[in-house]
Amino acid sequence: MSSNKVQSIHDSIKSKIQKSEDIVLKELKTKEKNLDTFYFKTLTDETQLQNFLIKPFFEIITPDRFLSYLQSHPKIKPFESEQQTLDELIGGAVILFYMDTIFILDSRIDRNNSVLDTTVETTIQGPQSGFSESLGTNLGLIRHRYPEPSLQVDSTKIGSISRTQVMIVYDKNKVDPVVLDNVKKFLSSIDIEIFQSGEQLLDFTKKSRRTLYPTIMVTERPDRVAVNLTTGKVILLIAGSPFAVLMPTVMKDLMASMADIYQTYWIGKFLLTLRYIGLFTSTMLPAVYVALTSYNPEVFRVQLALSVAGSRHAVPYPSFIEVLLMLIMMELLMEASIRLPKAIGPTATTVGGLILGQAATDAGLVSNIMIIIVSLGAISNFVIPISIFSFAVRISKYLLLLLSIFYGLVGVIIGFFLLIAYMVSLDSFGKPFFTFIENKSTN
Repeated sequence: MSSNKVQSIHDSIKSKIQKSEDIVLKELKTKEKNLDTFYFKTLTDETQLQNFLIKPFFEIITPDRFLSYLQSHPKIKPFESEQQTLDELIGGAVILFYMDTIFILDSRIDRNNSVLDTTVETTIQGPQSGFSESLGTNLGLIRHRYPEPSLQVDSTKIGSISRTQVMIVYDKNKVDPVVLDNVKKFLSSIDIEIFQSGEQLLDFTKKSRRTLYPTIMVTERPDRVAVNLTTGKVILLIAGSPFAVLMPTVMKDLMASMADIYQTYWIGKFLLTLRYIGLFTSTMLPAVYVALTSYNPEVFRVQLALSVAGSRHAVPYPSFIEVLLMLIMMELLMEASIRLPKAIGPTATTVGGLILGQAATDAGLVSNIMIIIVSLGAISNFVIPISIFSFAVRISKYLLLLLSIFYGLVGVIIGFFLLIAYMVSLDSFGKPFFTFIENKSTN
């Protein structure tokens, strides 16, 4: 490369980098040679810079020998294009201008490489370590748990501004080529400026962005990723995110917990059965209560019908308003428990729920049995192991509740089959969403 071209690139990159407190433009000189370096001190490991560049620069006297050193060093790569060089600089690399050549020293500092404990998908038994915010650390955790030479890792970037690195991890001997092709096409079609987490992909899984149930899943557990790699799934690791994305995702995946494989066979099946009971209860219970009390009280036995009627004798409005009032109160408590600081969140929401429930009952705004119904529905929703799916179930119950208001028990049954039909119509990168059949290697 000619001296004029190198100087032109030097000046162009210098002009594009705005003046900032953390930009370093350092010039190293000896009698025989000189070297210009550009880097951000907040992104670059200056210890590596000292060991790999500055010390050798002053120790190696001959310019040609130092040039050979730069060309042979494993952390130093040659110039390809001005834009690529600029991207590497912003990413934490050091740009080297030496004689008539340009090099890039990979000396990025990783500030997020500590392994975190699981906080979302907790289990009593089994591994407790989760992913960190470092891509290298996360990939190392996966390779540690899945030591197969067939594990393939591809890389891409998403975000026109953030240019976030995304690693596509899969077992090339087990992955479905059609699914892999669909995933890569999906990633290449994403048009977004800032991409920071796998949860953002939920908005792009359908062009309409109105899919109720998630067709991808995020997880913080390396052991879940390892298990799902054996089933041929594609895993996405996103730089700066302590979660991995699993594709494709079906109903079975959203109802499975890693606790299942760390228990005996029958205990695992019992826990899985409890989750499906919780799913059914959380979705159907409020709507069934409204339908039976307002339209079909004859379904109850006489003693139960009298008990329900007695508990509602002081309530001045129909049962559906009572249900909506309590459900909205419960939703507010759930959101408050998430937003409040961890030190006071559980206590504040628990005390608030008890006081509001007792006060509402004493004031005759809701019945005693309504408190039981809403509490049972909330507890049933908490049994669902994947949070994004439990949020979708929370919305589903309102659709059934709306039908029960107008059509009673018939509306609940019709709504239930409509939800099943809707789930049957969904697919996740070519795989049907409404899948319950368990493969031998899945959890």
